[in-house]
Amino acid sequence: MGFRLRLKPLSPRLSPGELFDVVIIGGGPAGLSAALYSARFFLKTAVITEVVGGTLNEAGLIDDYIGIPDIPGSELAKRFEAHVAKYNVPIVTSKVVKVDKVGDLFDITLHDSTTVRSRTIIVAVGSVRRKLGVPGEEKFAGKGVSYCAPCDAPMFKGRDVAVVGGGNSALQGALLLTSYASKVYLIHRRSSFRAFPVYVDLVRKNPKIELVLNSVVIEIGGSDKVEWVKVKDVVSGSVRELKVSGIIVEIGNEPPKDFLKSMGLELDEYGYVAVLPGQRTNVEGIFAAGDCTGGSHKKKFDQVVTAVAEGAVAAYSAYEYVISKFGSTLLNPG
Repeated sequence: MGFRLRLKPLSPRLSPGELFDVVIIGGGPAGLSAALYSARFFLKTAVITEVVGGTLNEAGLIDDYIGIPDIPGSELAKRFEAHVAKYNVPIVTSKVVKVDKVGDLFDITLHDSTTVRSRTIIVAVGSVRRKLGVPGEEKFAGKGVSYCAPCDAPMFKGRDVAVVGGGNSALQGALLLTSYASKVYLIHRRSSFRAFPVYVDLVRKNPKIELVLNSVVIEIGGSDKVEWVKVKDVVSGSVRELKVSGIIVEIGNEPPKDFLKSMGLELDEYGYVAVLPGQRTNVEGIFAAGDCTGGSHKKKFDQVVTAVAEGAVAAYSAYEYVISKFGSTLLNPG
């Protein structure tokens, strides 16, 4: 008896000069949510992304997306993709290299020089979590190496865990983990923290937290999952091995600032898109959602659920914009 080889469908191609109501740049939770809602509003929609699912693919087990407990991040990404595919929205694996506004439309150029046009754009390019760049980090990603304490803290119940960082996110993560873990090592390359004094005070007083200061992680190891991390004292040069079941890296994120600036988008002091109510930006016709956004109107809380919500809001705002700017005739009336 033979077998049938199942091949993943090739990424669809867009026709040069093709006109859309909305082009979504980015295919993570925010981008795919925006695509779903845009399609349901009968907007002719396309998604252009370098990685379908975005950073969901790097997540381990997700247990904070309501109604879908204990699901691997990569599986949740596949479910999002399948839901969007139900509406025949092309999800193109490519890179946007240039966006130009020409009159009331946008010319969007891909890395293969294909250019399509759109009435609106939703920017959902996310942000990239800074990594340690040490041996074992990539190998154990999703197997004890995490980049989000609020996402993965429950996975370390009754275990010893390490947190790396010295800012608010790291200290908040360490404090959160004390509700689950038996012990938390807080590793920071300096002797003082950059976090708010209230967090520093709480961390220093918490008996479950051991401070490992003036130290950097030099290696992460184990068999199938994280079992230990090696840290080096930057003052004495001595090396210490900590027995832990996981390590959470909280050393900040980086949005693609140069790309965002190239579209003329206003950024906040940290390089995130400064969004206004309705996920609007300073450029008429461009909306933004998810982890790439910030600004005085938004409290940063980068979670799957908030990204999905922002994507839906951005799609609705794009729909309202298309109706008001171009009239009631849509390109894809269904």
